Amino acid sequence: MLEKLSNHYSPFLSQWQEGAEVKASRPSEAGGLDPATADTMEVEALFDAVDGTRTLIGQATLHRSLTNPLTDIDLIRAKQEALRELQANDGLRRDLERLVENAAHPERESEFYKLLYAFFLGLAGTPVNSREIKGFGYEAYLNGTRFILETVDRAKQLPTAQSPYLKTLIATLTDFAASRSHALMQGPAYRTEKRLLTKAEKGWLPAIRFRPSLFKPGLIAAGVGGLLLAWTGLPALLNLSRPALGVAWLFLLPLGAVYTPIVGTYDRDRFIYPLRKTFREATEVHSLLEALGYLDELLSFLRFADDFGHPTCLPEMLDDGHHRFLGRDLRNPILGKANPDYVPNDIDLDTHRLTFITGPNSGGKTAFCKTLAQSQLLAQIGGFVPAREARLTVADRIFYQAPEISHLSDREGRFATELKHTKRIFLATTPKSLVILDELAEGTTYEERLKISSDIMEGFHKKGGTSLLVTHNHELVDQLIERNIGQPKQVEFVGDRPTHRLIDGISRVSHADRVAKEVGFSKEDIERYLKEEKP
Repeated sequence: MLEKLSNHYSPFLSQWQEGAEVKASRPSEAGGLDPATADTMEVEALFDAVDGTRTLIGQATLHRSLTNPLTDIDLIRAKQEALRELQANDGLRRDLERLVENAAHPERESEFYKLLYAFFLGLAGTPVNSREIKGFGYEAYLNGTRFILETVDRAKQLPTAQSPYLKTLIATLTDFAASRSHALMQGPAYRTEKRLLTKAEKGWLPAIRFRPSLFKPGLIAAGVGGLLLAWTGLPALLNLSRPALGVAWLFLLPLGAVYTPIVGTYDRDRFIYPLRKTFREATEVHSLLEALGYLDELLSFLRFADDFGHPTCLPEMLDDGHHRFLGRDLRNPILGKANPDYVPNDIDLDTHRLTFITGPNSGGKTAFCKTLAQSQLLAQIGGFVPAREARLTVADRIFYQAPEISHLSDREGRFATELKHTKRIFLATTPKSLVILDELAEGTTYEERLKISSDIMEGFHKKGGTSLLVTHNHELVDQLIERNIGQPKQVEFVGDRPTHRLIDGISRVSHADRVAKEVGFSKEDIERYLKEEKP
């Protein structure tokens, strides 16, 4: 199970350069979500709405999932099965929550990342950034390794899980106890001239034992013994009187002042830095952190479902040759959260490959499209969808193109720039893709726009994926519906007010005058402004 996930995601410790970067992951076309789509469908806001993680690794895991959703239906179903088990087994869920809460303690997980990435300045240095820390690293070492050791110990006490995904994650934590990294963390660790050794590896070899503290009983005892020996032997050896020896001690006392920097620097450079390099590179440490992140992510999904305030479901994942999405009482996961007045919608993207959404501004067209895209994304990370019921297939690619503001650098003009983006989407689309287009062919004449938009949508229809077009151009929709291409939907208005419901049909009104009046720029407003300017 984790092997499949590792084929899709690289471990965080191999990505993080200077510490635990929660939002280190970026959308990639290989992950099915390009950066422009992620921005348009507000993935960062979706992360904030769904995030109920407790650990930094959990946050990073959830963010990575949203920016690079899964396309393996078996993995998605495995995560869903784990969530169902946690819903049914309160005891296991509570124990996992306690494990994660303990790991997230300020003196646990964050200290481990300090151990891995910070530079320890000793006693004299002055930190100039967050990566530099006073001291020799003893505190970070003790707290950081305790984070790992306690997580493993708590995992051993968990009840037996039944779902394969949960069993694998918990086993990854408990199996760490048999690893070399665990033996080094548990101690004692030893140092020869060439390498670090565990207690088992040391055997009869002569080696220096690491004690993560400035207090070294053996070293201090040897020093005291040496001083006593000097006290009794030096007078006779140097033919000094006792008073003269007292003066000699004034020269010996500064040796005690250098004890701390000498011992601390040795431990830091010969033990702590090499040990952390070992931990950063150890596969078992990578796997343990990944497993902890996935467990925290599952608990976050459950908290989202508990806190959403409306019905949520784990969608039925369909294994078809083309994309499908059917949802009942679908709400936006961001706007609908804890909002009792949010209006749900049903959607059936099954029979028709194309769907046209028309209606006046501020009616909810864009909100619905973002709801659809965000719900598809939540389903593909194995989480809950904000709907009473949902059935859908995995989308190999999700595209969302919105109108762009033209820039001076766009030498070919807005029309050509947008057309290039649409072309890129078209060429990458397959029958398993979900494509949302907010208007088409902006920046040209009405006649040309009608013609090129019709050609483009017919092309997407032949591609076979699920495509939605948000448009005010009802003539375009009329033409395509007459040719039995697609289904028409419109946002409902009662009087001049939107109900935020999506209904069948084609809207032929824009309500532009209503909007102009609301912002104070109708014809009457313009005339009034002109009169007010006259002397």
